[in-house]
Amino acid sequence: MASHFSGVLQLTDLDDFITPSQECVKPVKVEKKQGKSVAKIQIEDDGSYVQVNQDGGKQKLERAKITLNDCLACSGCITSAESVLITQQSHEELLKVLRNNKTKETEQKIVVVSVSPQSRASLAAHYNLSSSEAGRKLTSFLKGLGVHHVFDTSFSRTFSLLESQREFVERFSRKEQDSKALPMLTSACPGWICYAEKTHGEFILPYISTTRSPQQMMGSLVKTYFAEQQGLSPQQIYHVAVMPCFDKKLEASRSDFYLSKAETREVDCVITSGEVQKMLEEQNVSLSGVEPAALDTMFSSVCRDEFLSHTGSGSGGYLHHVFMYAAKQLFGEEVKELTYKTLRNKDFQEVRLEKDGAVLLCFASTYGFRNIQNLMQKLKRGKSPYHFVEVMACPSGCLNGGGQVKPSSCQNQKELLHQVEELYKAERPLLPENNTRVAELYETWLHTLGEERAKELLHTKYHTVEKMTNGLTIKW
Repeated sequence: MASHFSGVLQLTDLDDFITPSQECVKPVKVEKKQGKSVAKIQIEDDGSYVQVNQDGGKQKLERAKITLNDCLACSGCITSAESVLITQQSHEELLKVLRNNKTKETEQKIVVVSVSPQSRASLAAHYNLSSSEAGRKLTSFLKGLGVHHVFDTSFSRTFSLLESQREFVERFSRKEQDSKALPMLTSACPGWICYAEKTHGEFILPYISTTRSPQQMMGSLVKTYFAEQQGLSPQQIYHVAVMPCFDKKLEASRSDFYLSKAETREVDCVITSGEVQKMLEEQNVSLSGVEPAALDTMFSSVCRDEFLSHTGSGSGGYLHHVFMYAAKQLFGEEVKELTYKTLRNKDFQEVRLEKDGAVLLCFASTYGFRNIQNLMQKLKRGKSPYHFVEVMACPSGCLNGGGQVKPSSCQNQKELLHQVEELYKAERPLLPENNTRVAELYETWLHTLGEERAKELLHTKYHTVEKMTNGLTIKW
């Protein structure tokens, strides 16, 4: 992984990934000029591309920058050790907007930063703080740079959990009429979604939950409800998400999350936990030495000055909450505690609800692409016993995302991950159903918009990405 980020950003390498099915189809930029004779392209020792004309003259070719939309349109790599150049998704873009706010009076933006609880726990571990301490200090640091509001995506995740619960019960009720209603596969992980769209297409998409991820739920909240409340147009808001994963940059770039009328994205920029650490270093600031600030409560799950979270996995607790809700709604069973059975490895676990020897519900969590591939094979053979699967691309889930702060020289990855997990779990849990602020927004905002508009704001769609086949994609 590259240790420094700038206007262009290198995607991280993970220890578990799908080998790219095709080479990147945009390795160099070639300008086509009418009337020119055919030239050759040769690769120099340093890896650069040179055009050799018929007269022997050489011209170094410019390396093409691959945009996020190019990356999504390509049916090649999902997550790999290869570097991909992408633009407009780095901490420097955020800093540029903040600088413009100070120098250009006519182009002011209201800057909103939404921080994931996984990123907060990663920064807390690095600076030896509690998660809530890290959140208060990060709020102070960001506002000192010129950010106007700092929100918490545990809040928007409450919407994701509630919608997932309802969607599962609805799917379960029509499973006899619709062979692809179950298993319901979670959709919060964009690495998994890219893989599904590009590799399994029409076969797998009907199984995937349409519920938006917490990042994109917050995008709806900020660019619609918040904008209306503040008397702003969506374009006047610059919305940044701090996430544990580079793939979240790709998610924010999806055309589904572009507001065509307002000509803006719901999430303008995604930066990782590691990039926040980089920002602190560039300012010569240690987060542990920053004076804490009061937390913004409009879109944050907080009690006094402490953050609240959700029970279950470090990837959002989807399995936990959907299982408990479904057991009660479908079978009248109050489940107090879930018992996980480890299958192939710690990243493939199963939970069952049994009564009188019959299996009523069978849920699983599947992390890492090796386990995902096993799940896909079971589905294609019709051998999957599951009603619901929490799917995440990264081994150990979101707390181990590729964008998290890296271990120090005296610490290994396993020790750091354990520390991050403990900090994440230390936050006091709140049941999604008990979040009064979210319940209020359903009543005063979403219900007034009508069912169709509310569904647009809370759900999304997926698309098969056709594979491109041409001579440039062949590995020789």
